[in-house]
Amino acid sequence: MLQHRRIALGLLLAGTLISTGCSAAADSGAPPADLKAKLSKHINREITSISKTPIKGLYEVVIDKREIIYSDAKGEYIVQGDLVDLAKRISLTKEREAELSVTDFSKIPLADGIKEIRGDGSRKLVVFSDPDCPFCKKLEQQSLASIDNVTIYTFLFPLSIHPDAERKSRLIWCADDQATAWKGFMFQNQLPDNKGECPNPVAKNLKLGESLGINGTPALIFENGRIVAGAVPGDVIDRLLNEAKAEAASKKK
Repeated sequence: MLQHRRIALGLLLAGTLISTGCSAAADSGAPPADLKAKLSKHINREITSISKTPIKGLYEVVIDKREIIYSDAKGEYIVQGDLVDLAKRISLTKEREAELSVTDFSKIPLADGIKEIRGDGSRKLVVFSDPDCPFCKKLEQQSLASIDNVTIYTFLFPLSIHPDAERKSRLIWCADDQATAWKGFMFQNQLPDNKGECPNPVAKNLKLGESLGINGTPALIFENGRIVAGAVPGDVIDRLLNEAKAEAASKKK
């Protein structure tokens, strides 16, 4: 039986503060050396890191590079939820999730994506997409339809839940005009006429996505390295593209 119990975040924090008499600004110190081993007995996923929080005795546990939970020092309790700084009125959990969802854009092998240039192509966007993913089609047909002045690199990322997606990905990649083939399928459900037997990066894309913590589609990566999951609205994508471009430009100065 799993001995850990999910308890309300507020109750745990209140109990911690009462028992220790410490404020939320107290230094919790380094996590116990055996905490990861204890948690691993009950969490059947990769524990990426364990680090202190502003609350004594409470530790941040990052799972699969992206997900955050919290644990006591003995690994007897886990907490799922947001850790909120009431004075600043911010979620420390959400801030950390944003930090974790960042990668080095310059290290992404853009040649392994289907390249489409719109307008002056000055902004850059990487999209991990599955041809049989309905949310990916929504992203293409709605969210990305009005986006201009951008270079989009679509990384074919067939999920195992879509058994025919890998074959379709190969057919699209092997087309003479990959961008047109991709659009043809996402908008009109038409596949190019070829055998799909050319060299392709599909297997590499799956490994790359896994290394980035991507386990679903669509997933968008902006020039500043920010990773955003889901069929994000077009106006949000446009804003994030502008922010990423400005941030990238400021780093070059």
